[in-house]
Amino acid sequence: MRIFNRLESEVRGYIRSFPTIFSKAQNAVLTDESGQEYIDFLAGAGTLNYGHNNPVLKEAAIEYLMEDGIVHGLDMATSAKKHFLQTFEEHILKPRKLQYKVQFTGPTGTNAVEAAIKLARNATGRQSVISFTNGFHGVSLGSLALTGNRKFRDAAGTALNDVHRAPFAGYFGQNIDTIAMLDKLIVDPSSGVDLPAAVIVECVQGEGGLNVAGFNWLKKLEQLCQRHEILLIVDDIQAGCGRTGTFFSFEPAGIKPDIVTLSKSLSGYGLPMAILLMKPELDIWKPGQHNGTFRGNNLAFVTSAKAIETYWSDNKFQGAVQKKGQVIEAFLEKLVTSYPDAQLTRRGRGMMQGIACADPALADRITSIAFQNGLIIETSGGQDEVVKLLMPLTIESEKMLAGLDILEQAVAEAVNEKTGNEVEATNNEVTA
Repeated sequence: MRIFNRLESEVRGYIRSFPTIFSKAQNAVLTDESGQEYIDFLAGAGTLNYGHNNPVLKEAAIEYLMEDGIVHGLDMATSAKKHFLQTFEEHILKPRKLQYKVQFTGPTGTNAVEAAIKLARNATGRQSVISFTNGFHGVSLGSLALTGNRKFRDAAGTALNDVHRAPFAGYFGQNIDTIAMLDKLIVDPSSGVDLPAAVIVECVQGEGGLNVAGFNWLKKLEQLCQRHEILLIVDDIQAGCGRTGTFFSFEPAGIKPDIVTLSKSLSGYGLPMAILLMKPELDIWKPGQHNGTFRGNNLAFVTSAKAIETYWSDNKFQGAVQKKGQVIEAFLEKLVTSYPDAQLTRRGRGMMQGIACADPALADRITSIAFQNGLIIETSGGQDEVVKLLMPLTIESEKMLAGLDILEQAVAEAVNEKTGNEVEATNNEVTA
């Protein structure tokens, strides 16, 4: 690890949690230079929904490269882009009765979010945007202004303006109607909240701690936006591409956002790719008005189209993901009841679930022990208090159960350590 400590910036993060040098990966298993294997419950922070080195996608990429297919094409028309658009329309948009135009932004999620808020401001002529508590939308300045976590915001080095923070679903408890609160702020001329260009929301907050917006809450949010002529943006960068059990996380709520951002697992192979979906009437861009050198990653178009053809041409894959999600939910519910003194709660939806710990230090200890025992898993939430499960959607059932067993062992060990430390502290106080 010396070369990383000596040359790589101190900004590095995941390397500190998983201090080994990885050299190989296949589906849900990572292997380090010593040959040690780890079950992957991180999946590139949700970027590898179809696993590491998916053989079907790898074959498509290699074949394309061997035929000298265009890799970088700016926003020129290419065969790879044509095939992606045709495939996306046929297997994703049409079956869901969605009419969107597609904008290819820069290759990362924050690029898509920047384009979304820029488009909303241009389309409405209004400036402010409403985002939600615990939301995470990226760390470039426009996206960072929408992001709630102080850890990220403090690194901006400048003021983050033109955003009003509203309470997310359940932020004040399940009996508080936060949509009614937001509506009041919008209609009250003395609230200090200007009529916004857009509201941006995650249906399941990934980095924010796996907080779930209920379907009724999302419907009410859509109705609020329609009532006040506010554009509704769904950030589906982490929760999309099947992670919650349907291709889009908003599908079960029956809503149709004005704008949708997609990235992370969109390419299917871990290649950088991001798009913006917008209702046709919102496509008011002038040519070249919003661009990016790497908005034409044609190799990503190839693997993305292949992933969609392979996994989303029928409902088999979606059904399998939903069944795995049910297994995860049952496991986590049992885990919560097995350790009542640890004050654990289950959060999330589909294959985007986890356990929230009343003590953030417990969550950190659980993930550390899990890594020592061969499981890669991270924390999220405002205080890193949530142990978050993001395994590949393609993970074999046996491998998933093995990873869950390691997680349970880590929870047991961490809880026992915590209990032992508390007892020792109590005894020391009595002795003193």
